[in-house]
Amino acid sequence: MLKWIESTGKTEDAAIEAALQKLGLDRDDVSVEVLERAKSGFLGIGSCPAKVKVTYEAPDEPEEAPAPEPVREEPRPAPQAERRPAPEKKPAPEKKPAPERPAEPAAAAPAADDEKAAKIDAFLTGLLEHMGADARPVVKVDENGTYQVELVGQELGSLIGRRGETLDAIQQLTGYAVNHGQSRRVRIHVDAEGYRAKREESLVRLAKKTAAKAVKYRRNVTLEPMNAYERHVIHTALQETPDVTTYSIGTEPNRRTVVAYSRGEHR
Repeated sequence: MLKWIESTGKTEDAAIEAALQKLGLDRDDVSVEVLERAKSGFLGIGSCPAKVKVTYEAPDEPEEAPAPEPVREEPRPAPQAERRPAPEKKPAPEKKPAPERPAEPAAAAPAADDEKAAKIDAFLTGLLEHMGADARPVVKVDENGTYQVELVGQELGSLIGRRGETLDAIQQLTGYAVNHGQSRRVRIHVDAEGYRAKREESLVRLAKKTAAKAVKYRRNVTLEPMNAYERHVIHTALQETPDVTTYSIGTEPNRRTVVAYSRGEHR
């Protein structure tokens, strides 16, 4: 379900950052609407803080609470099972092959994979088969706890789609399947043929070029519609750029990022 909060700060960026810290979310996890722009006033008189509305998706609450496990009262038969091997003490010298048994747990160790990773793998394997794609998912977890999924196969262009739209849809479906009904959500990034890195480099170049244009002409520049991931790249690329701020307008799937000329307080 969608929820929202309002936040204020000296600048739009400060107001957004305050809301993100309160929610514990990243910039690409929320949609931001600027309600009031910051005004510096004259000599500090008549100044007005920026006010933003931050909308985010709250996880669904589980419908059924897990029932407490019943107390097991089955330890009594255990002693009886241990008494049976006792008469086998005579052939003790013939139990030399016994050391081979520890090898079985060692072979099973690699199968103890992360439950989330297994769920991601199972869902994507079924989805790719349904799509008729000759590809398989490779799931890894990075140092930030994000599940990085690489689709490996031949001719993956159809899985990427125009401007990554198909890849975004696959990522969104995977996130919904894995996080639905869970109290703790995990971040999942799905990539193919290194598309994300190439697209990110292109977006960073676009962001810096647009920021230079906004400062030169002292006006706001609205970019083409982008998904949440692409908007996050733009926000991050210009986060430390002087005299420039960014925010998003519109609704999905036509939500756009605005690169706005922002007069510094020293002006």
